Amino acid sequence: MFFEGAEKKLEIRLTPKMASLRQREYGFWSTLVACANAEILSTISNPACDAYLLSESSLFVWDDKILLLTCGNSTLVDAACHLINALGVEHIAALCYQRKNEYQAQRQSISFADDIAKLRTLIPGKAFRVGHLDSHHHYLFCTDKQFCSDDLFSTDKQTVFSTETCLELMMYHIRGELADYLKQPTQTEQGIYQRLGFQQLFSDFQFDMHCFQPAGFSLNAIRETDYVTLHITPSLGQGEHSYVSFETNLDLATYPQPVVARLVDLFSPISWDLISFNQPILTEGFPEHLCLGQAVVTTTPVGEITFSHYQQLKTQVLQPEFM
Repeated sequence: MFFEGAEKKLEIRLTPKMASLRQREYGFWSTLVACANAEILSTISNPACDAYLLSESSLFVWDDKILLLTCGNSTLVDAACHLINALGVEHIAALCYQRKNEYQAQRQSISFADDIAKLRTLIPGKAFRVGHLDSHHHYLFCTDKQFCSDDLFSTDKQTVFSTETCLELMMYHIRGELADYLKQPTQTEQGIYQRLGFQQLFSDFQFDMHCFQPAGFSLNAIRETDYVTLHITPSLGQGEHSYVSFETNLDLATYPQPVVARLVDLFSPISWDLISFNQPILTEGFPEHLCLGQAVVTTTPVGEITFSHYQQLKTQVLQPEFM
């Protein structure tokens, strides 16, 4: 059995005079995720954010921003086009669409090139790739125009988003006790949650989670405007295709817990990527490793994007995968 764990990601921010996204009815969001071939499983909310756990990853909605993550064979670009048309392109202050290269790209219905061709019919932007083409790499499409309007609450009449932080951690070929537990038919939602230790790492967050059958786990957590999301795709059957993603808008450079180092230690991946938006990447506490590549890109209005690809120094013993 194979499932493509790598996510596609859409983030859209609205201009200030647009009505709050959280006023939209449940059916609006259900229709949106259906455009990506996903469905809503459960929801948690606080006064600042609504978090939807999906059959393929997660949706977060704030008053002026939406973050939609989908995995598998989802068609996130169709959801993106639906949302642009529903909101009106004139109300979109910033858009960023992101997609990682897939393990089995031939199973995807469309490519990133197809995605940006669709997006460019609705909204202008720049597309680029970070990472080695023959290894892990990520594609991004970001709007690049300066938005300037009397409608914006700013002294220079521009929207500026460079203070927004985000960090994405993607881990490949996980090993160890937790990885073994994730393959067991006896695994439970609470069993995974307890082993993650998130109740200590994020003690004041509200959690929502789901354990998939025969394997797989997703978790959302929110605290005011802050969010955390984690998705696990363990290896099943022949081959080593495990994948874990973690994302948060917390500034982990100032967070009291060494979150990334804890997760790398817990999952013991053979390799991992970090993509940082407007915050430094901290490697203290990592196992012995090599940084195989790094790229820094500055875009308007997203800000500074840093990509780093790491590999453990320990040798991995590989087994043949019979076709």
